[in-house]
Amino acid sequence: MSVVALGTWGTWAVVVVSAALLRSRAYAIFRGITLGVHSLVFLALWPTFQALGVLPIALYLHAIVFLQSLVLVKPRMRSFAYRALVSIPASYFAAGTLLAFPWAIAAAFGFSPHGFWLPYLVALVGIVQSLTGKEEEVDVVVADGHVVDGVQRHRPTTAPVGRPLRIVQITDPHLGPFMSVARLRRIVERAVAKNPDLVVLTGDFLTMESQKDPKLLATALEPLQALPGRAFACMGNHDHEAPDTVRSALAHAGVTLLVDDATEVETAVGRVQILGMDFHWGGRKERMAAVCERYPRVAGALRIVLLHDPGAFKHLSSGQADLVLSGHTHGGQVGLLSLGLHWTMLRLLMNAPDHGLWANGTNRLYVHRGTGHYGFPLRLGVPAEQSVLRVHAPDRDGESYLQQYATS
Repeated sequence: MSVVALGTWGTWAVVVVSAALLRSRAYAIFRGITLGVHSLVFLALWPTFQALGVLPIALYLHAIVFLQSLVLVKPRMRSFAYRALVSIPASYFAAGTLLAFPWAIAAAFGFSPHGFWLPYLVALVGIVQSLTGKEEEVDVVVADGHVVDGVQRHRPTTAPVGRPLRIVQITDPHLGPFMSVARLRRIVERAVAKNPDLVVLTGDFLTMESQKDPKLLATALEPLQALPGRAFACMGNHDHEAPDTVRSALAHAGVTLLVDDATEVETAVGRVQILGMDFHWGGRKERMAAVCERYPRVAGALRIVLLHDPGAFKHLSSGQADLVLSGHTHGGQVGLLSLGLHWTMLRLLMNAPDHGLWANGTNRLYVHRGTGHYGFPLRLGVPAEQSVLRVHAPDRDGESYLQQYATS
């Protein structure tokens, strides 16, 4: 066995044992699998790295993948220098090496892995997409009376009319290596500068690095204090790992957190009723039905449901929401949206809404592509989103249902 292979598997053992002893068995298993796959692919491609004369670069990137995993045994937010030299390039190389799996198989069978640089080039594009977001305005038509059979991707059949309800949604910022406090704060400041009628935050604010320091998220969301009474939030799955941190940060920013709860707010275009669904792993249909029964529709009010996981949209009875706002999927995170196509890896693996506008019955769902990301190291072909939703609710005579709210 070569020195590189010995060093790789020795370091793998150090990380896994340290994770088991100092953090948790679950983290040790996770790192054992992910670093094991990474190591197998890297070692299969090692002769190719050697032939191209890029050994120093490859060894550095390989080493920091292990360093990043070891440091996360005791997670905390790191400095800009650490993120620039370790966190981000480690994510790049881990993603590129995973994408190079087919080339590694070819090399293992004695074939020359021509074009093996391609996955690393794709991962480089992913770095850019992971550090930026696309600003856009999206028109959404609700309460149009059109009934859709089953959960389907939806294109409105009624043209937007009148003054829309303007909503900025922030979801899945995942404060961590790619989403620093300063970056998230700038995103929030831009949201406030747009002067929307409502700001909604649909969960998953943190990563393992940012869970323990409540000041981090509080500082990032602080600009929302400039929009008193206009910001509302629900909980995501990761928020239940550090609920007190999330609650205190939202309270500091003046955001109303709705946990299986509801409220009403007056806007420039009329009254809006907002339901915030908590994240539940099981019994979602029954839990959501109970919330809807506890908070029935308010006459003359547009009804918006904040629901972190769009997979639960199918459990919401028709007519219970004019608009559901979700995140969770990061838009599919890996896909072909940048090429103008709807396909994402998520839709390939599971039948759940991944991004954009969906419908079921008279309910409408908008799945935000996410402010940040987590899990797979990078975004690829699915840019982050920093949009303004312009919500239109035309009546059957083509007038603005929302404007009727405002004048009734």
